[in-house]
Amino acid sequence: MQNQIFRLELKVRDYECDIQGIVNNSVYQNYLEHTRHEFLISVGSGFVEMNKNGIDPVVYRIEIDYKFPLKSGDIFISVLNFEKKGNLKLIFNQEIYRKSDTKLILQAKVIVVVLENGKPVKPDFLTEKLEKYKNSVLK
Repeated sequence: MQNQIFRLELKVRDYECDIQGIVNNSVYQNYLEHTRHEFLISVGSGFVEMNKNGIDPVVYRIEIDYKFPLKSGDIFISVLNFEKKGNLKLIFNQEIYRKSDTKLILQAKVIVVVLENGKPVKPDFLTEKLEKYKNSVLK
C-alpha cells in the first residue's frame, strides 16, 4: 500500500453491484468521496463546518485506474495521502485494496480546489491542518 495518512474500512453492499455482480464503476467515486470526507472530519475540517464559513473544497478533476472489481460482501480498505500542487490545488492520491488478499482494486488522483464564497482561494488553512496530520503516516 502507498504511503498513507488515513485509511477507512468499508464493505460492499448488494445494491452497489450491477447485473454482472461487481461494483458499478460510479460507486467507487462514492467510496473515494466518503474516505475524503471522513479524513477531513478526523482533522477537524468537516464539510458542513467549512460550508457554514463560506469554504467549499470542490473536485476539479478525478483520474481513476480500475485494476480489479469488488463484489458484494467484499471488505475493502480505502486509503489516501495528499499533496499540494501550485497555489490553488490539493491532490488526494487514493487507493482501494481488497482486505482479504490486499489486492489493489483501484488508484485515483483527485484534484480539489477550495472556494471561499464561490471564488478560488489558496487552501492554506486546510493545508496547515493536513500537514500536521501528514507527519503521522500510517504503515
